[in-house]
Amino acid sequence: MALKAGFDHFCLLRLFSDMASPSLSSQLELHDLPSGLAEEYDARFCFSKSGLYTALQETALPTVWKDSGTDKDELMRQLGFEIAVCFPVQGVNGSRHAVIFLGDRDMPQLQEIQELGYNASYGFDYYFRLVLANKKGMGLTQRELEILKWISHGKTAGEIALIVSVSEHTVNSHTATILKKLDVVNRTQMVAKAIREQIIS
Repeated sequence: MALKAGFDHFCLLRLFSDMASPSLSSQLELHDLPSGLAEEYDARFCFSKSGLYTALQETALPTVWKDSGTDKDELMRQLGFEIAVCFPVQGVNGSRHAVIFLGDRDMPQLQEIQELGYNASYGFDYYFRLVLANKKGMGLTQRELEILKWISHGKTAGEIALIVSVSEHTVNSHTATILKKLDVVNRTQMVAKAIREQIIS
């Protein structure tokens, strides 16, 4: 789609994160950006403070970003592209992403943006069903899901140990594994992500 529309690259970006200040590389779900570009950007700039990231948090409308040549904090200039067309999309579980096409080309016309947005929505839906929906559960075992459920109800490790008839050490071990599988750092983030990803309700 990107190449057919005259763009050089594309990326699929997660719009929300459990991190206070998410980096570009941590939010990329799928992309064909040049190797190391996202990491190089993260070493020099704060993605969560970029205008594009802020705008994508606040709107569900397609957005066209062009390097104006005046703003030193402009994401397009920092990445080395002249233009980006962003299409916010949503999975059936409510997760929000953006399909972004980047490159050096003329400003697309409205009809071209509409057609690209339509195709981006279909492409994301296919990718979501094929890949992202299969991540549901994040590889948690039945016992880990059970412990996660009790954690979400505010139970302590000791209380959970009594409920599921295992030692407190075992509960803590399962909790550490759940934290790692969900890629979060504490129980609050764990529960928030599990609810958002519809692992638990």
